[in-house]
Amino acid sequence: MSSEKSVTQYWPVILLAVVLYGCSGEQQLQPVAETTRPVKTLVIAEASDSGVRNFPARIDAAQQAELAFRVPGKVDQLLVKEGEVVQVEQTVARLDPKDFQIVVNDRQAIFDRDTKNYDRAKGLVKSGAISRVDFDRIEAEFKSARAALDSALQDLAYTDLKAPFTGVIAKRHIQQFEEVQAKQSIVTLQDVGTLEVKIDVPESVIRIIRPEDDSVPARDLTRAEASFDDLPGQSFPLTFKEAATKADANTQTFQVTLSMAQVAERTILPGMTATVTVDLSRFMDSSVTFTVPVSAVVGDFKLDPRVWVVDSESMTTRAQPVVVGRMTGDTIEVTEGLEPGMRIVTAGASFVTPDMQVTLMPEREQAEPRASDTM
Repeated sequence: MSSEKSVTQYWPVILLAVVLYGCSGEQQLQPVAETTRPVKTLVIAEASDSGVRNFPARIDAAQQAELAFRVPGKVDQLLVKEGEVVQVEQTVARLDPKDFQIVVNDRQAIFDRDTKNYDRAKGLVKSGAISRVDFDRIEAEFKSARAALDSALQDLAYTDLKAPFTGVIAKRHIQQFEEVQAKQSIVTLQDVGTLEVKIDVPESVIRIIRPEDDSVPARDLTRAEASFDDLPGQSFPLTFKEAATKADANTQTFQVTLSMAQVAERTILPGMTATVTVDLSRFMDSSVTFTVPVSAVVGDFKLDPRVWVVDSESMTTRAQPVVVGRMTGDTIEVTEGLEPGMRIVTAGASFVTPDMQVTLMPEREQAEPRASDTM
């Protein structure tokens, strides 16, 4: 009786041990799930050795002038229309000359009087009939009258507005019979025989094309041509004209101006847009530089830079030492260590370890452009 009681007394303990053993056995039979880390990546773009760059461009006239009268008055004749070709020294507009002619007549009369007085005074001063002081006064009045007449004649000539060069009337700013002020724009004249093609070049490209020998002009280093969307398959050669050495404060780009001959069979006018293709292959650096996000580059225990490369088959990571260059904003140049086609981690790289199993975040992957491809 006592033995049965002792077994009954320990029965709950036995059941608990069996349950615990069973649970432990089940846990040992279940495989431990391997955890993976989702990462954001990018694929290094294929290198391009062509050295060809494309830039949006705008067309401008090689010569342009806002023609204006140098004297105020009423426009008596407006002799040109927009789009009309005018020759050098051709009269474009005229002011009413009546008031200017009256001034000329008055100055002419004064000049004639002072001329006679001067001629008489030259003989009188020799004979001592008048003093030298009186003669000097008469001579000064003569010269002043002559200058006043010349000024009046010049103002009368300014009533004719003439073209300083052969070109096209791009715009008329006033109508006939309007009262205009001196230096008020009357017409815009453009020389479209030779056109200017202007492009904005980033500092990365300017830095590349600068010749080591300053005596070598940039025009000898580049080949450029312009193309237009509505003229497929056609391109037009360009020649270097000038380049700004100060960057635009807003865009941090440098304006480069190229010259283009007018196309006989096509109408290319200022204000149109084009695409300029520049061949920089003759002096581009043979080394390939890639630009990656700053977050992709981390330091090892020695603080040497490296990136994490994702193996596309095993989806594991490995450390890749790199050599870095300039940092611009949130990107940094990598001059050594990367190859086209590599997939590198760009977010969370500080938490990645060797041979870590990763999955790609469900985002569209884009190849990061190289610094030399930056437009």
